[in-house]
Amino acid sequence: MPPPLPASRMNMRQRFSAMRNIAPFLREIWGTSRPMTLASIGIRLIRAFLPIATLFVGKLIIDEAVHLLGLGVEHELLPAWHAGQLDHLVTLLAIEFALAIGADLLGRLVAYVDTLLSERFTNATSIRLMEHAATLDLEDFEDADLQDKLDRARRQTMGRMNLLSQLFGQAQDVITVISFAAGLLAYAPWLMLLLAVALIPAFIGESHFNALNYALNFQWTPERRQLEYLRQMGASVDTAKEVKIFNLNRFFIERFRFLSDTFYAGNRILAGKRALWGTLLAALGTLGYYIAYAYIAWRTVRGDFSIGDLTFLAGSFRRLRQLLESLLSGFSQVASQALYLDDLYSFFRIEAKIRSKPDAIPVPAPIRSGFVFDNVGFRYEGAERWALRGLSFELHAGEVLALVGENGAGKTTLVKLLARLYDPDEGRILLDGRDLKEYALDDLRANIGVIFQDFVRYHLTAAENIGVGQIDAMHDRARIERAAHRGMADEVIDSLPKGFDQVIGRRFKDGVDLSGGQWQKVAIARAYMRDAQVMILDEPTAALDARSEFEVFERFKELSDNRTAVLISHRFSSVRMADRILVLAEGKLEASGTHEELMAQHGRYAELFELQASGYR
Repeated sequence: MPPPLPASRMNMRQRFSAMRNIAPFLREIWGTSRPMTLASIGIRLIRAFLPIATLFVGKLIIDEAVHLLGLGVEHELLPAWHAGQLDHLVTLLAIEFALAIGADLLGRLVAYVDTLLSERFTNATSIRLMEHAATLDLEDFEDADLQDKLDRARRQTMGRMNLLSQLFGQAQDVITVISFAAGLLAYAPWLMLLLAVALIPAFIGESHFNALNYALNFQWTPERRQLEYLRQMGASVDTAKEVKIFNLNRFFIERFRFLSDTFYAGNRILAGKRALWGTLLAALGTLGYYIAYAYIAWRTVRGDFSIGDLTFLAGSFRRLRQLLESLLSGFSQVASQALYLDDLYSFFRIEAKIRSKPDAIPVPAPIRSGFVFDNVGFRYEGAERWALRGLSFELHAGEVLALVGENGAGKTTLVKLLARLYDPDEGRILLDGRDLKEYALDDLRANIGVIFQDFVRYHLTAAENIGVGQIDAMHDRARIERAAHRGMADEVIDSLPKGFDQVIGRRFKDGVDLSGGQWQKVAIARAYMRDAQVMILDEPTAALDARSEFEVFERFKELSDNRTAVLISHRFSSVRMADRILVLAEGKLEASGTHEELMAQHGRYAELFELQASGYR
């Protein structure tokens, strides 16, 4: 059963207030390219007067033809031509021909300029969207409501391309309307009043249905995201294996069909009502036109107007009616587009909570004493349970610290707090005796190299996959090769057909996919690209066998001399090489010490170690 049509989210006053978005939109267009913006406006200004000029020349042609008929030249073409009686008519025809050619040329020019300007504006807005998204907090991206806003904003960067042409076209039509209206007012002023009365109902109806269409799209943002997700899951190289083995294609297809059919049903109802009411309201405009046409014809029969006047007035009224309908409908559509722009600009208005203070200081080099977690507590937005609570410990400069604990113990959250991807809800984190919030955010993160367990697999070359770890050294091949060697990814890259220049991943042509373990070694090499004072490995070796993980961690410890390092792993045989081990449980620090000290305590660590060790016996 189709969903009920949504109620309009805005009344008429609120819809008009959305027009405030047009001013910043126009400023951005101007900022995109001033020469092209001026060219588009100038060409349209010329085009605005062509319709009235063409129609008036047509009137003169008809009047001249009637005049020549009165002279009896209809059967004497050549004598009339030689006598010069047709000169005026030929001149008028040549002018109308030139106007027709000019109108076509200017139309093509404005389309050309608008296409280039729209493309540049779309690209500039997309860049701005990515730049702003980069400033937002990690917590923002984990919020479903913000994901909806981001999805709507992303669609607006592409969906507003024709708003530019629409706005400039509206301005052109306004000038044309003024020129036609001036002619009508000179003959019969009340015709303008008749036209306005006939068109206003159609405008109100169009505005109402545009608002309903926006409300439907706004209401269905989460479902649209689900549709896109299902489309990707059902036809993606990343999911193809499981989709085939578990025969998930029918499941995804049925769910996609249900959601898409439901959304289609809502759109169909709205489109049907819009078509019905649009037809009825447009009929009022048609009725107004024919009343005016009858009046003009009667005045012509009475001798008040010439045949040319009849043609000019009837054509002017018809064109004026069409233009006003287009203007009112276009204004309603612009108002609707302004609502969509609100989605884009509301996203740009979101501000990050985690940012550098104006007087932020650089991270000390080298770090002298290290980090202190002072009664730190953190809870994710909307969660009832605290991810971390009452956490206090020290991470000394140059120390290799291991974090262990069962899933959900808070290990990854601790690392994110250390990198200031989150700020604590309680307590504070100190670096060399000063709160992390006092340090410049970019400098802090530049001094921390992190590889998370859910690292990104970039479908770029092997060199670029490593180079993104230090973007300003992306073209330093020697540094990339050293990082690959440290991360034990050099053997993986040597086996690729094009070595470091090989695109990895199956998304693009000629790409070579890697195994999970190979991808992880590339990701670890990425961390070594950064000459960071603090190195963090958050379970990045899950796809490696026990021997390979041990070798990675052993290499990591060797290369961590004079650096502060944090290891997270579920394999206790690997973390025992750390200088100190922290045991987390339900967001709290349960125990701390070396491997030997923790085993002697016979607590959770010893229990989990023996449980895991028994699986290898």
